[in-house]
Amino acid sequence: MISYWLNSSSVKDRVYIPKYYNPGLDQELESLKETHDIVSLSTLVNEGVISVSTGHEIGKMAYGTGNVPFVRTSDLTNWETKTSPKQGVSESIYLEYRDSQDVQSGDILLVRDGTYLIGTNCIITELDKKILFQSHLLKIRVEKKKYLDPYLLFVLINSPVFQRQIRSVQFTADTIDTIGNRFYDLFLTIPKDIVFSNEICKKCCDTVKNRELGKAFIKNAPSLIEDVLSTNSLQPIKSFLASTWDNILENMSSDTVTSEFGHFETFWCSHRAIKNRIYLPKYYAPEVASELRSLSPTCSCRTVGELVEDGVLMISTGDEVGKMAYGTGSIPFIRTSDFSNWELKHDPKQGLSEDIYSKYAVKQDVKAGDILLVRDGTYLVGTSCIISEGEEKILYCGGLYKLRVLKKEFLDEWLLLGLVNSYIVKRQIRTKQFTRDVIDTLGKRIEEVVLPIPKSERVRKELSLQIQSIVHSRVQAKRQITQLSKSVC
Repeated sequence: MISYWLNSSSVKDRVYIPKYYNPGLDQELESLKETHDIVSLSTLVNEGVISVSTGHEIGKMAYGTGNVPFVRTSDLTNWETKTSPKQGVSESIYLEYRDSQDVQSGDILLVRDGTYLIGTNCIITELDKKILFQSHLLKIRVEKKKYLDPYLLFVLINSPVFQRQIRSVQFTADTIDTIGNRFYDLFLTIPKDIVFSNEICKKCCDTVKNRELGKAFIKNAPSLIEDVLSTNSLQPIKSFLASTWDNILENMSSDTVTSEFGHFETFWCSHRAIKNRIYLPKYYAPEVASELRSLSPTCSCRTVGELVEDGVLMISTGDEVGKMAYGTGSIPFIRTSDFSNWELKHDPKQGLSEDIYSKYAVKQDVKAGDILLVRDGTYLVGTSCIISEGEEKILYCGGLYKLRVLKKEFLDEWLLLGLVNSYIVKRQIRTKQFTRDVIDTLGKRIEEVVLPIPKSERVRKELSLQIQSIVHSRVQAKRQITQLSKSVC
């Protein structure tokens, strides 16, 4: 909390929120004037340097009508869109809004409405051009690239001083927080040193492209890994990574998360096949059993429960620390929405104090190589990430499983990450998912999920090394973006 005096003549538009006039931000902007041009976004818009627009609310009846991603505020994470957004729309709905939204590479999407997500943003790449986006997002486009490079704008928007400005103008409108038109009151701190700016732009461009290739792999991973399992060869992945970028884009999967739910069908099921009085048709989906049988010649099909019993895997859940603990410190408290695309968010919503961390740290015992998998939710059930070096100091919620590989001769953490992201495993998870009270969950049925582990030691090692390489490359690039954003001013 800060306190300061403010002259009544300084009050703008009858705004009486103290944080709006945060003198610390004014002082910081003032201190940068010698080395930076301090320019308001309204000035850049008026001079035609940038343009700003919003998306559309297409209505819930359009959800699930197709596989063209409808990007919402929760679909932006770590400066990119999720590989499997929650909602997809039909081609006809996409064509209805395509020209008015006009999404292009280099555009920046920024969350305008929400609470913790306000200020979250991503830069659009070739992978994302065929999308629609909702009205809670702003689309920012550089119109005059001679004056401002899109990658420099992207780095500046993620700089600490700009993000603090966003928080200072955030306010509550009805039941949701927003920055509304106050977005135009924010200031960019553009470096005067052209050589330095060009260096920042090049590094950012290279870093984004690095992450983009990894994202392309992750987006196609469910089917690629499936092909590896069925052919008993890493050739499908090698061919994908050896393809030209244009070829990768042309053959890019456009599946949304609903593709994991399968398609409705009818089938006969003998009463003798009923387990534990479970009468959900999807639980007995015949295509799952059929595919597992087809993989049996090349894979050892073991249930998670069997692997736990044999001491290969260990499974545990997190803790609910209570909302009163939120915001007490900076130690990340990882919840179901705090990771995507196989990695933790760089800016998790909630932070905890050292005292609260110490209370749970020994019990949770998070280590690099652990895999977090969503147990409770709806669309997020089955989503997973792997903990990287330097990310171990966290706590995680009770709606997550922590999977740890104890015996790595047959299955290591990278292979496990790949397997839980294959379609056959994702599809199984969806068949086991059920509603408990007001929320969906996987419950203890995770132990019934069958992992098709390649029998070939060579395939296991090659697949593990390939996944490890891609994840490490993306994590390093993620950290590079953070460093660039801090160094720009």
